[in-house]
Amino acid sequence: MAALDPLFWRGKRVLLTGHTGFKGAWAAIWLAELGAEVTGLALAPDQEPSLFELAGVEGCAASLIVDLRDAAAVEAALAGRSFDLVLHMAAQPIVRAAIADPVATFASNVMGTAHLLQALRAQAGLQAVLAITSDKVYANAETGRAFSETDALGGKDPYSASKAATEIAVQSFAKSYFEPAGVPLATARGGNVIGGGDFSPDRIVADIVRAARAQQPVVLRHPEATRPWQHVLDCLAGYLVYLQALATEGSTPRAMNFGPRPGGREVTVGELATLGVEALGAQPWRHEPDPRSLEARSLAIDAGLARRVLGFESRLDAPAAVALTMDWYRRQANGEDALVLCRDQIRSYQGCA
Repeated sequence: MAALDPLFWRGKRVLLTGHTGFKGAWAAIWLAELGAEVTGLALAPDQEPSLFELAGVEGCAASLIVDLRDAAAVEAALAGRSFDLVLHMAAQPIVRAAIADPVATFASNVMGTAHLLQALRAQAGLQAVLAITSDKVYANAETGRAFSETDALGGKDPYSASKAATEIAVQSFAKSYFEPAGVPLATARGGNVIGGGDFSPDRIVADIVRAARAQQPVVLRHPEATRPWQHVLDCLAGYLVYLQALATEGSTPRAMNFGPRPGGREVTVGELATLGVEALGAQPWRHEPDPRSLEARSLAIDAGLARRVLGFESRLDAPAAVALTMDWYRRQANGEDALVLCRDQIRSYQGCA
């Protein structure tokens, strides 16, 4: 696997948006471990509990609580600050929340990104900017074929459409402003991420953990659906290796998929839930179909470009990712410190690379 270079990251001034969320909190902890000077910009945590608060992420990053939908607030927050690298992860990430409030989702994901990029145009000395979108940006005809970066963008539900629109917005800013200024601006399309510390509503692992702690069966809408499951450390490692390459190698592609290694068996939602409830000693899951759901039944992405260009591929298959995830929740429920747990798993992951 392509390795993160601690010498590259040490002392780098990194703007990380979305640091109060699940993936963002892990990213802040990891970047701090690498010696980066991290500034986080995001809304206040919207989960209870939240990994941001459980792990004391404010101790890993200078925290700016700002709404990306407010262009003036974003500009004011960044004024007078200088950054080398930007990792833009802030978003409204829940499919069902987007269906319930599509306008707010488009405002957060598309206009929030546009506001950030507009404010970053005033930054001198930027080395690279990476915006995170989703594996759901592709026009999905439910064929089961793995999508590559050259496939058409689309989205039949508001979340997917908002992320596809974000891709187009980023491309326009890149071609109009950033690339002419010599600043690589790219997008990363990650798979369905699981890991310890996710307490979001309507997320499969968080739902399993809540049900287990309440001694109730978890309810599944689509147990037959398949997803490109990926542990948060595999996903973030890909993002950081990609951002490192963007800053040091001018020919790096400007869009890249990150997902499970090729050749692995597809794991359904039901199979993942079974692994989860067995690991936690919870009750078996229950199926309650939602005939009105717009969620895709089949989704797979081809991460071959990252393997060929970056030498990067995920190390954990779905069962290993579930085992590591549930180990985090078990230990945290038994009283272990969330920040120590995250650091231990990060160091173990790096040590095995």
